[in-house]
Amino acid sequence: TNAMRFASLGSGSKGNATLVRAGDTLLMVDCGFSLRETTRRLERLGVQPRQLDAILVTHEHSDHCSGVAALSRKFEIPVYLSHGTAGTGRCDGSHLLQCFNSEQRFTIGEIDIAAVTVPHDAAEPCQFLLSWDDLVLGILTDLGSVTPHVLDSFRGCHSLLLEFNHDLPMLLAGSYPPALKRRVGGDWGHLNNHQAAQLLHQHGGAPAGRLVVAHISEKNNSRGKAEEALLGVLDDLDGVVWAEQANGFDWLAVL
Repeated sequence: TNAMRFASLGSGSKGNATLVRAGDTLLMVDCGFSLRETTRRLERLGVQPRQLDAILVTHEHSDHCSGVAALSRKFEIPVYLSHGTAGTGRCDGSHLLQCFNSEQRFTIGEIDIAAVTVPHDAAEPCQFLLSWDDLVLGILTDLGSVTPHVLDSFRGCHSLLLEFNHDLPMLLAGSYPPALKRRVGGDWGHLNNHQAAQLLHQHGGAPAGRLVVAHISEKNNSRGKAEEALLGVLDDLDGVVWAEQANGFDWLAVL
């Protein structure tokens, strides 16, 4: 197919996995679902596990990597991850580990990948820019603050999957224990609605192609709160896609 597309198996604290397809290359970014669940969710998107060329891992937290080793081993899929993520042992037992340094650029099939360092409480966490032809897809979740480096790196994206994890007042008033509230709300936790909206504002609005709102907390956020934050920086929400925990989202073209 002469296009670049992406889809999600699910997005949120109970499990994440994103598919990126360009030319003849099919990649999965993260896998936080069991083998059975991953296979079931892939089928919904018209994909068989053995079609995957590689699995990319952003960091070792279980909602992003708990399913990686089993999927990799069963279908002999190479796993690309930072040295720090590999060092945690959470992806041990995979078919093949290909380690990279954060900030490294590499190519898998027809897709060029840049690993971008982000502030998150993991061993060597990164997020990804995936390029094909002249198109750039940014995947940006699991970071507690928007650093100048992150702002700069993700500036040129044609489409962007962006974390709107929590509404800060909801988090602070909610049922999480104080230590967890500090972790999630801190500079090494997750982006709140306002932080994510500010990133878009500093980029001059939504990316030209597609904005996907992702990694929404089921306890500490609501669609209404995220929409409110977005409408503070965007004229309208036309074309904004919402990634769900249960169903992710269906195939979208990177425009």
